[in-house]
Amino acid sequence: MSVLDSKIPKGPLADKWTKHKNDINLVNPANKRNIDIIVVGTGLAGGSAAATLAELGYNVKTFCYQDSPRRAHSIAAQGGINAAKNYQGDGDSNYRLFYDTIKGGDYRSREANVYRLAEVSANIIDQCVAQGVPFAREYGGFLDNRSFGGVLVSRTFYAKGQTGQQLLLGAYSAMNRQINRGKITPYNRHEMLDLVIIDGKARGIIARDLVSGEIERHSAHAVVIASGGYGNVFYLSTNAMGSNVTASWKIHKRGAYFANPCYTQIHPTCIPVSGDHQSKLTLMSESLRNDGRIWVPKKKEDAEAIRHGKKKPNDLSAEERDYYLERRYPSFGNLVPRDVASRAAKERCDAGFGVNKTGQAVFLDFASAIERYGKEQAAIHGNHNPSKEEITKLGKQVIENKYGNLFQMYEKIVDENPYETPMMIYPAVHYTMGGIWVDYNLQSTIPGCYVTGEANFSDHGANRLGASALMQGLADGYFVLPYTIGDYLAQDIKTGKIPTDTKEFDEAEKNVRDLLEKLINNKGTHSVDHFHKKLGHIMWNKCGMARNAEGLKEAMTEIRALREEFWRDVKVPGGMNELNSELEKATRVADFLELGELFAKDALNRNESAGGHFREEYQTEEGEALRDDENFMYVAAWEYTGDPGNEVLHKEELEYENIEVKSRSYK
Repeated sequence: MSVLDSKIPKGPLADKWTKHKNDINLVNPANKRNIDIIVVGTGLAGGSAAATLAELGYNVKTFCYQDSPRRAHSIAAQGGINAAKNYQGDGDSNYRLFYDTIKGGDYRSREANVYRLAEVSANIIDQCVAQGVPFAREYGGFLDNRSFGGVLVSRTFYAKGQTGQQLLLGAYSAMNRQINRGKITPYNRHEMLDLVIIDGKARGIIARDLVSGEIERHSAHAVVIASGGYGNVFYLSTNAMGSNVTASWKIHKRGAYFANPCYTQIHPTCIPVSGDHQSKLTLMSESLRNDGRIWVPKKKEDAEAIRHGKKKPNDLSAEERDYYLERRYPSFGNLVPRDVASRAAKERCDAGFGVNKTGQAVFLDFASAIERYGKEQAAIHGNHNPSKEEITKLGKQVIENKYGNLFQMYEKIVDENPYETPMMIYPAVHYTMGGIWVDYNLQSTIPGCYVTGEANFSDHGANRLGASALMQGLADGYFVLPYTIGDYLAQDIKTGKIPTDTKEFDEAEKNVRDLLEKLINNKGTHSVDHFHKKLGHIMWNKCGMARNAEGLKEAMTEIRALREEFWRDVKVPGGMNELNSELEKATRVADFLELGELFAKDALNRNESAGGHFREEYQTEEGEALRDDENFMYVAAWEYTGDPGNEVLHKEELEYENIEVKSRSYK
């Protein structure tokens, strides 16, 4: 019996969601007009939730720290969104999407949640097409699909390499319609800095107007956190620089359990680090692995010659190249899951086969795809004896149509033409599978506080398959939360407006003011970025792609010491009651400095390797992750006690009734 009540209904897997919707409480339309909901974060998860809740009749307040919801980090998603439509006729189904997701997460996610995600996935595509999202289409006009890592079917819908942007514009247009109706009140350039709990229930937030510096009180009958992941605890990541853990960490300190913080995704196809000057990394979409082949030289002397500029990658013949993913994983090849591809790249580079100046890069080569597509296009045009130049020209046109903006972005950053020279890529921190623990209704351990999208832990286990982030965010916002939140709000139809002139709001506002004043009045000598970079260095070296007990213990000690140094020696220029980006950063880094210690503690506690959590002590002879299902098949949900290093562990045991749990194999 799990310590935590996940509220998962009994019965056959395929009927659970339908049965649950039939059994839970509802709020009638007239009563919805008297209920207020706060949504923190307006990316795909928050924007879709806010629009849908407002359309149902609730009064919604949205909060985002950007100047517009259009600038949410969801806009950066490139490759696509999964849905089990089986348009390709290649054997896809709800069950196969469910199975691929469970297996891809290394059997560390909930069956019921993942099946529900697969079940509603098809609805998302219909919703977004109706909004006008310009998904790619085949010649006949049908929606096109491509494949992603960890699967053997094509189920990923896409809009070139800008899928996140197009989906976000769809959600934003739905939001705008409700803003114009007066059902959504947007608070842009506002940051949530505390949660207000009254009689054990989430009843509002304390927010700071980031332009004026004013501290504001906002009440509601329920609060939804949709503020994204915490990858920026590593400083260098693919996340936008503003992405942070603050909203999640504030509710954690108020009683919401934090689940599996050590489950972090390392994305295999990022532009490599070029120097200490960088503040973020740039993602190259996983969709590129559909057509790009990943390789390093077979001989170390060739790798060294390329590193020193004595040879170019195109000087090496096919026989002199090691297409190591195709060699190690013949069934899936370049489309193995992200954690597998990332560790394989690290292994080759650590062995001395890296190809950039730092030795921390591998090649992603499109020459074979250009030739293949070129011949195909020539045949379509009736040219059955094309020249090499014609093949290359036609092939490049196909690649440009599929990935043009990604190739353009790469060339602008690296100053090399990827149509002519293979891209260089290396793994980097990307998505976080861990997050706030939620039940089947997406409610945290705080009644009335719901968490959606990347901010919760619920669907991806220890590794997220590509194109599943957009799927989860929109599934939660459009098709799950609008049903489940009514089960809770049905108790509030006679409550009336929640007043903000109470002792609970007084106390929460005082906590926020005290924190900000402490930072502003601290007479330190180092900038916020100084401490963030130091934290990132510790996290990457000791909690990154590979971890071990000794390093994790050192990380906990070092992060604690760095946190103490931060509060002694951080310098925040400017004042409280004004636009102050350094103060914004300071509150966020203060939270990262606490989360980082819990992250290391969680990784140290999990004596196994699973998905993105790779403990060097627990691996097979071939260097693959070695799970311990007997002792660690559970969700680790941590309860805050006032000290990140001494949090209390609660376990939600994971039970698999519909699939066989076995070692992952992509060979």
